[in-house]
Amino acid sequence: MSDSRTEAFEPRFVRFHRAPEQPETRRPRILCGVTDLLAKTADFVNIESVSFQEQNFVAWLEEDLNAIAGLEVTRVGDNLVARTNLGRSQRLILAGHTDTVPVNNNGTARIEGDTLYGVGSADMKGGLAVFHEIAHRVTAPVVDLTFVFYAREEVAGEHSGLRELIEQAPELLAGDCAILGEPTDGQIEAGCQGSLRFTIHLKGARAHTARPWMGRNAIHRAAPLLAELANYKARRPLLDGCEFIESVQTVGIEGGNAGNVVPDGVTITVHHRFAPDRTADEAEQWFRSLIAPHLDDGDTVERIDRSLACPPSLEHPLLAALAHGRQVSAKLGWTDVARFAELGIPATNFGSGDPTIAHTQNEHLHRDSIERTYEGVFALVTGQ
Repeated sequence: MSDSRTEAFEPRFVRFHRAPEQPETRRPRILCGVTDLLAKTADFVNIESVSFQEQNFVAWLEEDLNAIAGLEVTRVGDNLVARTNLGRSQRLILAGHTDTVPVNNNGTARIEGDTLYGVGSADMKGGLAVFHEIAHRVTAPVVDLTFVFYAREEVAGEHSGLRELIEQAPELLAGDCAILGEPTDGQIEAGCQGSLRFTIHLKGARAHTARPWMGRNAIHRAAPLLAELANYKARRPLLDGCEFIESVQTVGIEGGNAGNVVPDGVTITVHHRFAPDRTADEAEQWFRSLIAPHLDDGDTVERIDRSLACPPSLEHPLLAALAHGRQVSAKLGWTDVARFAELGIPATNFGSGDPTIAHTQNEHLHRDSIERTYEGVFALVTGQ
C-alpha cells in the first residue's frame, strides 16, 4: 500500500543524471514553499558536492537565495552567507556545510516510502534543506537570520570554509547564537568535545636478534605504555545536565628495521577527546602527565592536531527555547560549534538524520526526522 505523502511527492521528484560533457546541466528542481522536505533533500543530494567540488551546489544556492527579497547574499570563495536586516534585537545564525564525503555507489537519491537514501542525506543536506526552506518561507522572523553555507568541513581543518570566513570576513558571522545543522535526529546534541592527537617516539638501540641483550627493543618498551592507554578509565563530567565521555585511543603504531634487527625506535599515535570543562592546554597537560612515567631521556612527544571543545551553551534564551521539551545529550565528537564558541557565539547542534549512519554507504534520512527538525527551527524563528 502506497503512502499518501509518497504519492504527493512523486510528481515533484526528479533524478538528475549529469552528462560528462555538460556537468553544469545537473541542477535541482526546487519547489519553494512546498512542505515535502524529503523531496527537497533528494534534489540537494542529486547535486554532487564532495569536498573541494561544491562549486555547482554553491552556485545554485547563490542564484536561488539572491532571488529572495530582503536577503543580503555574500559569497566568499565557495562559502555563502545570506543575511536579513530587519533591525531585530537578536540575530540567529543557521549554519551548515555543503560538502559530503566521497560517493560510494550512493550518489543518486532514492526514496523508498518515507526514507531517502543517498550520500549526504543525513550529513548534512537534510539540515541544509531545512535552512533553505526557512529562508524561503519565513519572511518576517522574530529574530534577524544569518544563513551560512560553507565548504570543506569533511576534510582537514586547515581547509575549512568556515575557517576561511572567520579569517576573511568575520563581520558576516556576527550573531547572538548559532544552530549547526549537523545530524542529531531532531534532538539537541549540545556543545562538543575537543580533540588532540599526539605522536610518541620511544627510542631503543639496534642489535642483532641473536644477541638482543646488546641492544634495547623500542617496540617492547611500548608495551607498558600501550597497557596504560588501554586501561584508561573514561572521565565522564556532567555539564549543564549533559554527560561527556572522554576517550584515549591508540590509533597507530610504526616501528622495526629488519627481520633480524632489534628495533631502535617505535612511533605511537594517540587520539584524545576531552570534555569542554577543560581547556586544550589543560587536556594536553593531563595527557602528558599520564604518559610521563613511560618516557626516558631521548623520547619525544609531539602534538600534531588540536581542536578546541565547546560547552553546551544552552543557557542562551534562544537555544534554551529550542531545547525545551527535547532530548538533550552531549556531542561526543567534534563539530564546528567550537569555531563559533571561539568567536564568543553560543552554539548547539540540531539537525535531521541519524549521526550513526553518516558517511556510510547506507546513509539515509527519514521523513519524520527532517519534519521534526524543520518544525523546531520554524517555531523558534517565528516565535510560535
